[in-house]
Amino acid sequence: MLAGASGQPAPKEEAVVSCGVWIYFDLFFFTGMHLSKKCSAFKVVLSALLIVALLQLIYLSFLSKFHGKQQRYRYSELFGGSAAKKNAQPEKNTRKERLRYSLSTGGIFDSSGQYRVYKNLIKSDFTTNQISGSDLNSNVLALATHTTINNLHHLESLLERWQNPLSVAIFAHGDDVKFATALVYALSFFCPHIQALVDFHLVCLSEEMASFPEQDREHFVGLEDCPSVYSRLETHRDKYKNYDINGNVSYPNNLLRNIARSGTESSYILVIDMDMMPSADLHQQFLTMVMKRQPTSDEVFVLPAFEIRHARKIPANKAELVQLYQVGEVRPFYEELCPRCQAPTNYSQWVNNHVRGTGTLEVAYTLTWVDPWEPFYIGPRTVPLYNENFKQYGFNRISQACELHVAGYKFSVLSSAFVVHRGFKIQGEFHARKDEENKHNRVLFRSFKEGLKAKYPSSMRRC
Repeated sequence: MLAGASGQPAPKEEAVVSCGVWIYFDLFFFTGMHLSKKCSAFKVVLSALLIVALLQLIYLSFLSKFHGKQQRYRYSELFGGSAAKKNAQPEKNTRKERLRYSLSTGGIFDSSGQYRVYKNLIKSDFTTNQISGSDLNSNVLALATHTTINNLHHLESLLERWQNPLSVAIFAHGDDVKFATALVYALSFFCPHIQALVDFHLVCLSEEMASFPEQDREHFVGLEDCPSVYSRLETHRDKYKNYDINGNVSYPNNLLRNIARSGTESSYILVIDMDMMPSADLHQQFLTMVMKRQPTSDEVFVLPAFEIRHARKIPANKAELVQLYQVGEVRPFYEELCPRCQAPTNYSQWVNNHVRGTGTLEVAYTLTWVDPWEPFYIGPRTVPLYNENFKQYGFNRISQACELHVAGYKFSVLSSAFVVHRGFKIQGEFHARKDEENKHNRVLFRSFKEGLKAKYPSSMRRC
């Protein structure tokens, strides 16, 4: 009932209607406010996300500019002009100027006139500062090795194992001359252990010249520390085999061995290929041995040579090596290609030879050289040089071992030292001209042996 008899609204019904209206109004008002608050919160979150994204873009832009500036600074530090010299450390400037001077000489030609040699392109701190009293022990034995740029990445693990003076002769051809010059300088600049111990020598064809890599900015993008330089070297890994260089260029292995040898002033030298590894602690063990036992001038110390499956870790000592040898993971060097070339080492005798006292190095037995033995050895720096007429594959090391024999040297096999080649040498992995080169060098070897008769007229020994 909407009205009473007198026409006035009934109070109870009026209250109900008023309450309903206000309830409807309240629901509408407060629901609207709630939706408005949700909308405002969404706008705030969206605005915040946009601000964060904008800040990230600004930050990334800053990082990019900073990295570019850092790279330009690094390049300027490496190869910059007078402004960089003012800011650079004195020893860095000295190293830079030594490189400039080495390159400005234009190198020297080898005896054949076919190759240009930059001896001591980069000198180590050891070579530069020798000989102080503290360096005398380190100067007893040095390691000499040779390679192309594609195997130079092995230097890191080789030096980690060796940790003593190391002389490296690098052969480069074509664009690799520029690349090798730049990268060995970057190694000497960024890697303290290389600065301290490694001497680099560069060999190229006589018509090629190395130059200071100021304008070769592309070689240095991303180089900012020692690992980054080794990473760059990895990009050249296995580009070609040492004996299969682009353009049918001959790899002058014996010239490189001689240059690496002559690049050190040590009393004794071990010459190995870059993809080989000596046993651990060899330097200290040899030093201890020669202090106890004075070697004779006509004695070289043979390190039995092995090869190991690529997947295996290089053994550090004889016990580890023998264990792998017994299960076929390690085998004599060149066992598949030329077993006779290493057989005179007498591997069974060496493996079964036990030395009293852990870590003791001594002469296990002494051998007379026989054809066609190609031993790796530590020899005095006075041993005959390698004959540089031998290039490419075949007879390059046996010719030198043959001359040692004719010259009267004896071959003393060390009890627990060894060298290991990374990977098994197998048939079919060599370059196409291997047999042709081997045939050519065999003829050369016959002539070489005849020449030894005239060089050592009083010797009764023959190869």
